[in-house]
Amino acid sequence: MTAVPPDLATFLLEAKRRTYAGLDDDATIAAPLLAGSKQLEHRAPPYAYRDIYFGMGFFVGQETVSRDDTPIWSMCYSGGARPEITDRTTLLALYKFLRRALLAAGIEKPYRGPPVLSADDMTYRNDVEGSLDRFHGIETISKAGVQLYELRYSGGLLR
Repeated sequence: MTAVPPDLATFLLEAKRRTYAGLDDDATIAAPLLAGSKQLEHRAPPYAYRDIYFGMGFFVGQETVSRDDTPIWSMCYSGGARPEITDRTTLLALYKFLRRALLAAGIEKPYRGPPVLSADDMTYRNDVEGSLDRFHGIETISKAGVQLYELRYSGGLLR
């Protein structure tokens, strides 16, 4: 079994805060590797982080972390707002709350957000199993008791 580098969780939190969670799509690079995708990157040698995703209302993506140019960790995710939510203003408000939750992630489980975060009549929940070497989870956002968003994710150390 491959050991988790002791500074990987710290780097992951920093990378997420310096890309989508902290900067939204302002962190998108101008020329993504895959046409039609959003690509966000953060580097702090020896690590490099890349998040590539497609879509907005429903989206799919993959995050990778490399150490010395060798991929060592990855997480895939898919999900989004309920299909009937098509209004751009509503989607932007929902994803603003999501970024708030992602910024509140802890070092123990840096994959997505905290177990629970509530504000402005919205509630974010994150149920995850496993640890940084192998994990899977589901996050949801509800408003006034109605689920508006769901995302499933999984990942771990590459070997």
